[in-house]
Amino acid sequence: MNKIELLGALALSAFSILAHAEEETLRIGIESAYPPFSYKTPEGNISGFDYDIGNALCEEMKVKCQWVIQEFDGMIPSLKVRKIDAVLSSMSITEDRMKSVDFTKKYYHTPGKFAMKAGNAINDPMVDLKGKKVGVQRASTYDRYATEQLEKAGVIVVRYSGQNEAFLDLASGRLDATLADIVNTDESFIKTPAGKGFALTGPDINDPKYFGRGAGIAVRKGDSANAARFNVAIDAIRANGKYQQVQAKYFTFDIYGQ
Repeated sequence: MNKIELLGALALSAFSILAHAEEETLRIGIESAYPPFSYKTPEGNISGFDYDIGNALCEEMKVKCQWVIQEFDGMIPSLKVRKIDAVLSSMSITEDRMKSVDFTKKYYHTPGKFAMKAGNAINDPMVDLKGKKVGVQRASTYDRYATEQLEKAGVIVVRYSGQNEAFLDLASGRLDATLADIVNTDESFIKTPAGKGFALTGPDINDPKYFGRGAGIAVRKGDSANAARFNVAIDAIRANGKYQQVQAKYFTFDIYGQ
């Protein structure tokens, strides 16, 4: 092999290495029925705040996002058996979940809230909801809170695979109330035709024991490399304005929280 051929081979090899690096793929789990954070468009495409933030983070990390759509209660099991590399689906950072997975820093933080027929007031959920049916999403932080607090106080807890199912049952009168993220409830139910005559009520539900420190990105236990680079990317998109651009598509306030 002459000098020119050698240089050409080296250049081709370097290009191949760079191309391979650019093709690194992260398989990210996301729910598709939790607007405005994640949902399917009429064309069947995934969209939402979580999806756009994830794509911004992948772009910052120079990796390809491969989105894996599944139900929320299957996220952590899929992560554990390596079907996905991360979960970016409004998953709250809680001590209980941290026994099974590791988390990045938060990428947003909002409280929970009850929704009921307009005119109903909740001062103390443990008292005012006793004997009433309250819907929650299965395997969510609201499910754990409802199980350990509401159910023990005599509230009838009804669990659903998706929050939208709870909204449908609330609208049809099969539930007295539902408990979910305040933004999700307001945007995907209260402000829609189905939510006419319903309202958010009661205190903010944000006990750190159940709801942690906001929503983070879950990775496998011990996967410090992916957690670290997600953290760097979160800081970067908040500093360069990309986070704010995504936020402005969906919200009129700072969803990052304190």
